[in-house]
Amino acid sequence: MKHTLLLLLALLGTIQAQEYKAVFDCSSDDARYISGRMMLVEKTIEMIEKRGDKATVAITLHGGCVPMASRAFEEIIYDEDMPYIQNAQNVITRLAEKKGVEIVACAMSLDANAIEQKEVLPFVHISKNSFIDTIAYQNRGYAVMTFK
Repeated sequence: MKHTLLLLLALLGTIQAQEYKAVFDCSSDDARYISGRMMLVEKTIEMIEKRGDKATVAITLHGGCVPMASRAFEEIIYDEDMPYIQNAQNVITRLAEKKGVEIVACAMSLDANAIEQKEVLPFVHISKNSFIDTIAYQNRGYAVMTFK
C-alpha cells in the first residue's frame, strides 16, 4: 500500500499543466475579419484554460488593426465597419482585463491612421515598432499567429 501511494504521488508530480504561448499579430484592414479573429482568440484561450492548461497571450496591432485600440475609432473608420471594430475592441478589453493578455499597438501605424497616442485605450502598450515586439515574443518561445 505504501509503495502504491508513493508511486501515485510520483505520477501526479510529473503531470503538469501545459503552457501555450502565442502572439497574435494583426495587420488586416477587414473589420469583419478582425472581429471574428479576436473572438476566436478569446475562444481559444477559454478552450486552453478549460483543459487545465495555461494560455500566455499577446496581441500586436498594426496596419488596419490599430483603430480598435482607439477611444475615438468612429472618427477614422467607415460607418459599416463600426459594429465590427466595436466588437473587436470589446474583446481585447475583456482579454486584457480578465485574462492578462498583453495588447501592443504600433506607434507608426497609429500615426498612419491619424490616431493620437492620448486616444489609445489605457491598457494598450504603444510600441515604436510592433514588428520588433513580435520578433521578441517569438524569441521568447511564443508561437506567431498572423491575421492578414
